[in-house]
Amino acid sequence: MDLTGEHKITNQLNERLATSGFRFTAQRQHVYNVLLDKRDHPTAEEVFLRAKHEMPDISMATVYNCLDALVKCSLVRQVNVDRGATRFCPNMQEHWHFYCDHCGGVHDVDAAADRQSMAFQLPDGFKVNHYEISLRGICRRCAQDKN
Repeated sequence: MDLTGEHKITNQLNERLATSGFRFTAQRQHVYNVLLDKRDHPTAEEVFLRAKHEMPDISMATVYNCLDALVKCSLVRQVNVDRGATRFCPNMQEHWHFYCDHCGGVHDVDAAADRQSMAFQLPDGFKVNHYEISLRGICRRCAQDKN
C-alpha cells in the first residue's frame, strides 16, 4: 500500500475511533491493518497470530479489545458461521457471504445495489436497515480440486 493510502486509512481509523469515544492506538491500527491486508474473514485467534509477526508484544486480550472497538466503530463487522468462532470482515459495503463447506473458507459476494428489488415481501410496517445473507456450497478452488 502506498503512503497516501496508508495515511487515508489511518485518518479514517482515527476519525471513527474518536467519534465513537475510543482513542487511537498503535495496536488498534495494527489489528485493523491485519484485517485489511488479507480479507479472508479471520477469527480472533488468526488475527492474533498474524498480528504477532510484526508486533510480538501484542496479547490475545489486546486483539479482542481492538476487534471490539473496530466493530463498535463500524469499521469491521462480525461474521458468524453456524456455531464456529466469530470471524471479522473489514468490508462494510452491503454484501453476502459464501461459505465453502469443503475448506471452510468465507468469501464476499457483491449484493444487489437496490434493496427495493430484493425478492421477498416484508410484513406491513417493517423496514430493512441491514441484511445478512449467507450462501453455502463449494468454492471455485475446492471444485477444481475435486475434478
